Amino acid sequence: MAKLLDTVLLLALPASGKSEVRTFLANQTPEVYKNDFHMGPTVQLDDYPYVHTMRRIDEVLTGAGEKGMFFQANDRPFAQPKDWGTLINLLNEDYEQLVTQKPFKGDCAATHLFDRIDKASVAAGLEPRLGQLPANLQELLKKALNEECAELIKNLEAEWTDLDGKTIVIEFARGGPDGSDLPLPAPFGYQYSLAQLSKNILSRAKVLYIWVTPEESRRKNIARTDPNDPGSILHHGVPEAVMFGDYGLDDMEYLVNNSGRPNTICIQSGDEKFYLPIARLDNRHDLTSFVRKEREDWQPAEIKALYDGLKEALDDLAG
Repeated sequence: MAKLLDTVLLLALPASGKSEVRTFLANQTPEVYKNDFHMGPTVQLDDYPYVHTMRRIDEVLTGAGEKGMFFQANDRPFAQPKDWGTLINLLNEDYEQLVTQKPFKGDCAATHLFDRIDKASVAAGLEPRLGQLPANLQELLKKALNEECAELIKNLEAEWTDLDGKTIVIEFARGGPDGSDLPLPAPFGYQYSLAQLSKNILSRAKVLYIWVTPEESRRKNIARTDPNDPGSILHHGVPEAVMFGDYGLDDMEYLVNNSGRPNTICIQSGDEKFYLPIARLDNRHDLTSFVRKEREDWQPAEIKALYDGLKEALDDLAG
C-alpha cells in the first residue's frame, strides 16, 4: 500500500468543490481514509476565514465613515494585490502552529489576530496597516470584531492534534483577471502564491486540483451563496467583480504544461525548485454540490460518483 499522504494542497477556482470535498472526506471512516484515499484523518487549514475577517474590518471602518483598508470596495478585489501573499503567510503560521500548539492566552482575540495580519502583511511586502490606525479606530474594530476573532482562533485550535498518521489539507483559490495572458504576473495566480508557502510545506506537499471551467465556477458561486451566512466555508459567495477580476482564469494548466516533469508543477522558492506532484478531480460535470445538503439527504449515486472520482485522483497522487 502507498504511504499515506502527508500534506495535500486542495486548490481550485472559487465554488469548484474544494470545501465540499473537505466535508465529504470528514464523513468517511478512518478505514476509508487509509485504504481508499491514502490519507489519515484530516487536519484542515483554509485562508477564507482571513478573507472574511478582512472584509469585516472594512465593513466596520466604512460603516464609521472611514476608508476601507483591504479592498477597493465591499464587493471589489483587494486594494493591494500583495495581500494574496498576506494570506499565504497566515497559512504558513497556521501550519507551524499545528506543530507547536501554543494556545492563545491574551485578553483580546482581535488584538492577537490583527497583530498576526500585520505581521503577515509585512512578510508580503506591505505596511502593518492595522497597527497604524488611530487608537479610536483600533478600539472600534476590537469592540466590533473581538467575538468573531475569538471564534476564528477557537476553530484553528480545534484542529490541533497529534499529527502522527494524519493528513494536513490546506485549501485556497487563486487566479487572475478574465482575459489575462499566461503566465500570470505576480502577485496573481498559483505560481506566485505557492512560491510564498514555507519550505516546510513545499517539501511535503502534493496538489489535488479540482477542475472546473471559469464559467462553471461563476455559476456555482451564485448557486452556493447564502447572504445570511457570509462567513461559512460551504455557503459563502464571492462578489461578481472579484470573480472576474481575481478569478477570471487560473494558471494551473499552464504550470503543469511548463513543469518539465510529468504530473507535477515546478515552484521556484528562493534558490530551490520544488516539483509538486499533482492530480486532478474532474468536476466539470458537477460531482460535489450535493454535499451542501444535510447528510441524510445525500443520495447513494451522488456519493458513489464523488467517491470514485476522488479515489482515482488520490490513487494517482499517492502512486
